[in-house]
Amino acid sequence: TGVQTCALPIWNAYGLFDVITPPYDLYELANYYDTSFANHAAIDAKVENIVGLGYNLEPTLKVLQMLEDVEDPTLLSKRRRRIDLAKQEVIDWLESRNDADTFTATLIKAYIDREATWNGYIEIGRKVTGEIGYIGHVPAATMRVRRLRDGFVQIVGGKAVFFRNFQDTSQVNPFGADIRPNEIIHLKTYTPTNTYYGVPAIVSAKNAMAGTEFASRFNLEYFENKATPRYIFWIKGAKLNKDAESKLFEFFQNNLRGQSHRTLVVPIPGDENGQKVDVKMEAVESGVQEGSFDKYRRSNLSEILMAHRVPISKVGTAENISLANAREADRTFKDQVCRPEQDALEKSINRIIAEKTDMFKWKLNELTLTDEDTQSKIDERYLRMKVIVPNEVRSRKGMTALPGGDEPVQLTGQQAADQTARATGNRNRDQQRQANTADSGTGARVAQGEGRQQV
Repeated sequence: TGVQTCALPIWNAYGLFDVITPPYDLYELANYYDTSFANHAAIDAKVENIVGLGYNLEPTLKVLQMLEDVEDPTLLSKRRRRIDLAKQEVIDWLESRNDADTFTATLIKAYIDREATWNGYIEIGRKVTGEIGYIGHVPAATMRVRRLRDGFVQIVGGKAVFFRNFQDTSQVNPFGADIRPNEIIHLKTYTPTNTYYGVPAIVSAKNAMAGTEFASRFNLEYFENKATPRYIFWIKGAKLNKDAESKLFEFFQNNLRGQSHRTLVVPIPGDENGQKVDVKMEAVESGVQEGSFDKYRRSNLSEILMAHRVPISKVGTAENISLANAREADRTFKDQVCRPEQDALEKSINRIIAEKTDMFKWKLNELTLTDEDTQSKIDERYLRMKVIVPNEVRSRKGMTALPGGDEPVQLTGQQAADQTARATGNRNRDQQRQANTADSGTGARVAQGEGRQQV
């Protein structure tokens, strides 16, 4: 649905559809994702750690309070199973809104657009009943925001399609016959220079991106058209006719390119009239050639990653970086970049979930800084101290509840004693006393520097 605008220039189309011109060419910004390796790597690192780790549904505070009010363990287990079934039902509903992509794949597409152009668009289609029937992605480069913020217009190939704001079902389509246009959730980040569109991070590092491209071209041209010869071949004491000179030049210019380590045989006239023929081949540039502007390109890479706030360890080029520094960089990346972005996206998606149920909140999986072995030890410690119950651990891992799993773990006599020793610090004092005892069985302390006592 829509109107045809093939005969109109794009600037006239903007006026016709009452949309705002973006501050930068969106197609050019999107193209930077494909042409700049550093920009591409930084965007992929952010997308994979923000939305690419999957999602989960967590019970709302109302549901958790309902569970806490149940004292009967059997009834509590039944309610947990019902919650698990309802949770799986919502996940199945969410995943069935798009036949081509999973929900995570749809978010990845929208978020790549958001990082490349600072504008991402999620399309929502409704059934006749008003229920959400489709959730997809619309390419950001084709979308424009209406001046009155009453919707969006997609302009592709001279055809315009109108979209409502999400949950604004009363807005009338200003052009076209579609009385139920699809809706849009606009993912953008605030910029002080424009209130309609976002401006991507790469714009602040555009000089570094351009400098890297020019340096790469310079190095490429070295191989394609190097002006300095690597060898000089000269003949002394012999006269070659024009035909021989022509063939010799043709051989060196055309027959050697792209053929390394080949045997070269050049026919040379013999000595005549006592004049010795001398042939030499001297190296002019025979050493190993490195890429030019290496430090400059590294500086540009750091500038681009700084603009995206992505640590270099996340793009696979962590040279001379200690493990401790890499972990600290990951922690900062998670707390200052990924988690705030996830909070904003979760708020937008939970508007969709709220139309289906009020039992759950949609939550993105976070970048984990704890390995599986360490996490299991933390869970075991909390279970022993009765801070959590087994079903809480199973719920976090996406597993169904167990009968009796809502009761605290009951420790045996020895386990309880060990737990008390750990909690009070007695076990640590036992270890310290054992470390300070003498090597022999006398119990006497060995004087410093005297070594092992002789019995």
